[in-house]
Amino acid sequence: MMGNRVMKIRSMMGAALLLALAVSAAGQTPPTAGTIPRMADGKPDLSGIWQAMSRANDDIRPHSAGRDLPASLGVVDGHELPYLPEALARQQENYANRATMDTEAKCFLPGVPRIMYMPFPFQVAQTSDHLLMLFEYAHATRNIFMDKPHPEGPIEWWMGDSRGHWEGDTLVVDVVHVTNQTWFDRAGNFHSEAMHLVERYTLTG
Repeated sequence: MMGNRVMKIRSMMGAALLLALAVSAAGQTPPTAGTIPRMADGKPDLSGIWQAMSRANDDIRPHSAGRDLPASLGVVDGHELPYLPEALARQQENYANRATMDTEAKCFLPGVPRIMYMPFPFQVAQTSDHLLMLFEYAHATRNIFMDKPHPEGPIEWWMGDSRGHWEGDTLVVDVVHVTNQTWFDRAGNFHSEAMHLVERYTLTG
């Protein structure tokens, strides 16, 4: 649908997502300069309560202010998605019918990556081989299984299948097996069931 070009979405979907997330859980002592909290095995500890502070859920592309829509610089490298003409027509149709077609309007699961930058807090519980994310929105959950392969597909899950590994202090999450029913945002930007998403999470303090 989007051609062969790789869609790179910075900040919220690319490197260092946690740079743009809100300060972690109340009562959690901030680390001293140059340090980050760590698990017993030495890996960064992402446990806590987080919230993305962006307008990506409205539109991942840069956009001007409008009625009930604050302006945003967007999170897409190059500002525009590389839609083919027929895909662009579908995005425009999605936008025109967003009040009834958007999964958020139906209170369905929003999928990944959208759940990560919706304007609601979520909690991370972490062990050495598993991260569990508990979201306020729709009581959604997301499991990231560490150092394990994806199951055989094709499978179309609302939240996809997430498998993680560490590259130094960066958590890299590989996501496949998604449904084509979810959108990236309220503007109707969409993907197919063939989407393959790679997220990178890095604590900076």
